[in-house]
Amino acid sequence: MNQPSLRPRSTHEIGLQATALPPIPDKQNWRDIYFTARDGLRLYGRHYPAPGSRLRPVLCLAGLTRNSRDFHDLASVLSNPKVANARHVYTLDYRGRGNSAYDPDWRNYQVINELLDVLDFMAMRELADAAIVGTSRGGILAMVMAAVRPGNIGAVVLNDIGPVIEREGLLRIISYVGRVPLPATWREAAELVRSLSHRQFPAVPDQMWESIARQWYGDEDGRPVHGYDQALNKTATILDGPLPELWPQFKALARVPVMALRGETSDILSTETAARMQREHPDLTLLTVSGQGHAPLLRDQPSLVAIRDFLARADATWTGHHVA
Repeated sequence: MNQPSLRPRSTHEIGLQATALPPIPDKQNWRDIYFTARDGLRLYGRHYPAPGSRLRPVLCLAGLTRNSRDFHDLASVLSNPKVANARHVYTLDYRGRGNSAYDPDWRNYQVINELLDVLDFMAMRELADAAIVGTSRGGILAMVMAAVRPGNIGAVVLNDIGPVIEREGLLRIISYVGRVPLPATWREAAELVRSLSHRQFPAVPDQMWESIARQWYGDEDGRPVHGYDQALNKTATILDGPLPELWPQFKALARVPVMALRGETSDILSTETAARMQREHPDLTLLTVSGQGHAPLLRDQPSLVAIRDFLARADATWTGHHVA
């Protein structure tokens, strides 16, 4: 559906001239996918088809409490059949998020279980040497995947995540996981999301907050419902000790091209960590998205163009064949 656009304040930082993109479709342009995890849980994903495409497919992985809806604009741009470089895009709802079933045991909401679900989904869809777009938690999964199953990854976009996660930012996120009240109307939802996020996202115009709220929350009979299992807040015990750094996992990405997006006001990915990532990776493109924090929404035109063009360059290493 057509959405109001973020002001293109990131053009200078990204170093690109924003080029026209086709409008986002106002009707469903994806196929629903339901599959069964190895422990019997019913999980959900989306496929944005690009009929006849021979380009590297993309798998989008969301943040801790987020879901497939976060990637609708990006997936629509990348899969648009009216452009020459269209590619298949897949998105996945982790267990307990979006349209996937809630796990009866909250202890299973851990990176290792989510990674197994992702790998099973990739095997089912025959996604090898794929491009991974990982926002926050999704980027962590991409780094770990690079270490344990390198053949699955051919290119990576890390959206506001790196090997060092700033504790202050993570504490901020954990403070509201499972603790935000359920709004009664979409107007209330928009105001709640704006109040929680506007300091980190000064570039977001007022009229966009309701569409962002519709990413956060599900819709049941025209009313907002929780977009994730509220039991996720119990996983906050991971903060009892020091946060592990993921430099070995990040270095496992050295064999593939990487793009790292950092929100200008991010409190998760510091400028120091981003600079070190650029020094230590032989082929890393670092982009700053101004007026946005953790994590960039992947709706503004400069970011969409940058990711599209990065994936096109990364296709130079694609020798596979994906049958959707």
